[in-house]
Amino acid sequence: MVSAALRPARRADSRMRYFITGTAGFIGFHLARRLLQDGHEVTGFDGMTHYYNIKLKHMRNAALAQFPAFRPVTAMLEDRAALEDAVAAARPEIMIHLAAQAGVRYSNENPHAYLTSNLVGSWNILEIAKNAGVAHLMLASTSSIYGANPTVPFHETDRADEPLTFYAATKKSMELMAHSYSHLHKIPTTAFRFFTVYGPWGRPDMALFKFVKNMLEDQPIEIYGEGKMSRDFTYIDDLIESIVRLSGVVPSEANRVADERVETLSHQARFRIVNLGGGQPTSLLDFVDIVEEALGRPAKRVMLPMQQGDVPRTFASPDLLVALTGYKPDTPLAVGVSAFVDWYLEARGELD
Repeated sequence: MVSAALRPARRADSRMRYFITGTAGFIGFHLARRLLQDGHEVTGFDGMTHYYNIKLKHMRNAALAQFPAFRPVTAMLEDRAALEDAVAAARPEIMIHLAAQAGVRYSNENPHAYLTSNLVGSWNILEIAKNAGVAHLMLASTSSIYGANPTVPFHETDRADEPLTFYAATKKSMELMAHSYSHLHKIPTTAFRFFTVYGPWGRPDMALFKFVKNMLEDQPIEIYGEGKMSRDFTYIDDLIESIVRLSGVVPSEANRVADERVETLSHQARFRIVNLGGGQPTSLLDFVDIVEEALGRPAKRVMLPMQQGDVPRTFASPDLLVALTGYKPDTPLAVGVSAFVDWYLEARGELD
């Protein structure tokens, strides 16, 4: 049971105002939809970039537009004036910053996009949060920060100073900037690290989407690291539940976890880092087996070496998340993959 100090804080009417960046993206869409279904107000801020099929982003926006309490704003994070105006109009109690230039391998090709979005854009968020008086600022980070950490599972207290990609470096830099702003400007801040999120409405550049698409079209799939890599896959609904629960656990001494081996609450700021993963890594070959089972057909496998910046494994320790919320992601991979396949089969005609 979660103690009273750790239970989410809500107003008497339970209706909260959220400002979320990246609501046309995979995770932002699911989070906004969940909060709207729960009766909250959501202002969504998204640049609608063309990093992947823009039709999918428009489909997500259309689904959110069905909720009267959703207000979309289209602008880039680097557009400071647009961001300031949107936050001023929204008057949010909670800001959740999910928008970023995603893609680990793409950061090797176009690092400038990561510099402007993940660093300049995130700095804009911090500057605006400083003056917005939000009760809780939440920031999306990544398990890529751990690099090739040889010690598993990955604990938030592990040293994470050797990023293997510029993407990971920008996310680590964002965490450090956020800690300084939390200290200097008294902003309660939680940074959460994602572990290979998957599920319906997922990104076309992610392995599950590419595998299912290619297999249905009788095309080969590329398996990097010759299938020897493993990932701690996190189903989207589990991730969203984790974020929703954490949104009410505003970092403070009142909810400091006694176990210092896992607690990351700063002694200089109301700032905490939390892994969002279940701690159940799966090898890529087993993952492909599960996709084959869900589709009822074999894959044409092309085995390739590890790519520059790839890590051999990701493996989350969920101990801090459990201590703070009483919750751990636990959807079986086969269940989550089947849910994605069902969605894709229904949606693929609109994506062509």
